[in-house]
Amino acid sequence: MTQIIQHTARPLWTYKVFLLLAAAIWGLGTVVIKSTVDAFPPAWLVGVRFTAAGIILGAIMLPRFRKNLDADHLKKGGVLGAWLFLAYWANSTGLTDTTASNSAFLTSLYCVIIPFLGWALRGSKPTRFNVAAAVVCVAGVGCVSFAGASGLSLRFGDLATLLSALFLSFHVLFTAKYARGRDMTLLTVVQFVVAGALGFAAGIVFEPMPTFSTLGLDTWISLAYLAVFASCIALLLQNVAVAHVDPAPASLFLATESVFGVTFSIMFLGEALTAPLFAGFALIFAGIVVSEYLPLRAEKKRAAKRTDIEDPPAETPTR
Repeated sequence: MTQIIQHTARPLWTYKVFLLLAAAIWGLGTVVIKSTVDAFPPAWLVGVRFTAAGIILGAIMLPRFRKNLDADHLKKGGVLGAWLFLAYWANSTGLTDTTASNSAFLTSLYCVIIPFLGWALRGSKPTRFNVAAAVVCVAGVGCVSFAGASGLSLRFGDLATLLSALFLSFHVLFTAKYARGRDMTLLTVVQFVVAGALGFAAGIVFEPMPTFSTLGLDTWISLAYLAVFASCIALLLQNVAVAHVDPAPASLFLATESVFGVTFSIMFLGEALTAPLFAGFALIFAGIVVSEYLPLRAEKKRAAKRTDIEDPPAETPTR
């Protein structure tokens, strides 16, 4: 169904810029995590990031939450928080053993995984676009795996990142399931707090505790960026923008997160972009476009044709 937006408070292009800003913030977030996980273990990083984000967003929205918080929101937010924790713990762990460029594009595969996971869970059959996107993305992952000096291989970090894409797919599907009839901002705060608590619990059990007193200023700045910008501000920009931009272009703008991730990896981390990697990233991005943008565009055209059939133009009377 085509979404028609009228009487927006700002010009439409501003909301498209919001989406690009959100994608850029998340793309830079991958670089920030990569530069932080050596000094700050992954689970602890998830714990600090999402606990801080939950406290900040919860404090801002406190009056609203006092009215709507109930057991249902706590239960559903807890489920979403568990998937969010697993996704970001796997992603941050993967970044200890792979490049930020690889992580950015491999994580974006969740867009292609979702239709097939939804098929398995709900019986909604993937479209021809989804199948084509999967084939293209598998070819892209193959190019990425060939990029190593030892031939065809995926590092542990690449596999952990692919696992994070799977967990993120579950998170998206459950978010869509729980969103109807509930306060999404409240669900976001609850899942942030739950993900943060699980991060601390996993850190205590599986990882060494970071020495907070010896952390450098750059680490604290990185943690603040992840909590404030990559969690709260980017989410706010996305939520505001998607209410005013058609789903097809919105998905395309958000898909640029992986492009920003690679760009920032080259700029700030000095990562090299070899020919096989470039080919792999290009195929993965093409697959995302096929999966996210083309189906919505096709549906828009079908809706326009149905409208033309139902409301044919009036005939000009003859004399």
